[in-house]
Amino acid sequence: MQNLKDIFSKYIERKKYPGIQWKIVNNNKIYEGTLGYKNLENKDLLKSDTIYRIWSMTKPVIAVATMQLLEKEKINLNDLIDIYLPEFSDLEVLKIVDSKILDTIPLKNKPTIKDLLLHTAGFSYNFLDDPLAIKYDQINLFGSVTSTLEEEVKLLSTLPLLFEPSTKWLYSVSMDVLARILEIVEGKFLQKILHDQIFEPLEMNDTSFCLPKENLKRLMHSYEFNHLSNTLTENILEPQKIANFGHPLHNQNFARGGHGLYSTAKDFMIFVEMLHSGKTKDGQEIISKNTIDYMKKNHLNEKFFPIEISSVATIKDENYSNDLEGYGWGLGFRTLIDLKKNNNLGTLGEFGWSGAASTYFLVDHTKNISAVLMTQVLNGDINLKKDFYKFIYTHY
Repeated sequence: MQNLKDIFSKYIERKKYPGIQWKIVNNNKIYEGTLGYKNLENKDLLKSDTIYRIWSMTKPVIAVATMQLLEKEKINLNDLIDIYLPEFSDLEVLKIVDSKILDTIPLKNKPTIKDLLLHTAGFSYNFLDDPLAIKYDQINLFGSVTSTLEEEVKLLSTLPLLFEPSTKWLYSVSMDVLARILEIVEGKFLQKILHDQIFEPLEMNDTSFCLPKENLKRLMHSYEFNHLSNTLTENILEPQKIANFGHPLHNQNFARGGHGLYSTAKDFMIFVEMLHSGKTKDGQEIISKNTIDYMKKNHLNEKFFPIEISSVATIKDENYSNDLEGYGWGLGFRTLIDLKKNNNLGTLGEFGWSGAASTYFLVDHTKNISAVLMTQVLNGDINLKKDFYKFIYTHY
């Protein structure tokens, strides 16, 4: 694995990342390593048990918990969300996508649970470039470190949708709405649902929304890469920045559907490995293999392609590339559908997701590959992920 160390060392030498951890499993053979520091100020070395904020890699965990309920016939993908959340019964939609926030019309169709999983529900995200995103940011939606999931979703319900459900793909806060539906259906807080149904049976003992105080010393410090100064800095708190999202350390009441989990490379690899068979290492079923196969399929109409996440901070210069160009979207994951548009790398049906602080994972059933990449840099260099992917698909 010296080649991968050499590749990652260049990012650390260029001071784009303070430290990087990786884990690859291929046909039961494990390749893993750590480089650099978890804290630049104290030069604390990154270790195998380092804990990370995994940001949007929370979403696939929520997707699995949702499909568990589907298997138990407690929900249906075509259920309207206001069946569970009546506060969304009177939703309206912007007259046109760049309308003023009060220029709305009644919805023709209400969003469904499937829309939430697919990001076709009509919601937006605070860091996107549209009028609704600006409003989200102004009201500090999901920015609090003390509010409950219920409170945030109720606040969201007071605003219109950006577009008519099922007419467009837009990465959004829809997984937070879905997480709240899980709480309603199960009659339990999200923290308890995920612990009981996923983390405990998989023995993911370091994964939760609340970091135990004794584990604080294991947490990697969070940085942001400033492209203007070409340096790593503390997180920059400006309007419509991802860093504005609440992500408390020790609040036992904190839970979200779109971000918020802490985890380790070891723990998250257990989750990724489960996505091959649906089972724990001892054979206990978390979710059926048939359900996983259904989740990893592309469920989007071709009219939605190419899908793309373009924030207000995205710089579309000559170096820009859309890393979702070759992908469709399944029920909670990106899924590879076009090898040519993915630089002829990968395997059709390879799936996974990433997090805002440059964390990343993939699952490849065909080649029996699982991979996890961990670090902690917002606005990081996208080439880190690309080089990791290229290494995997030129060596395995």
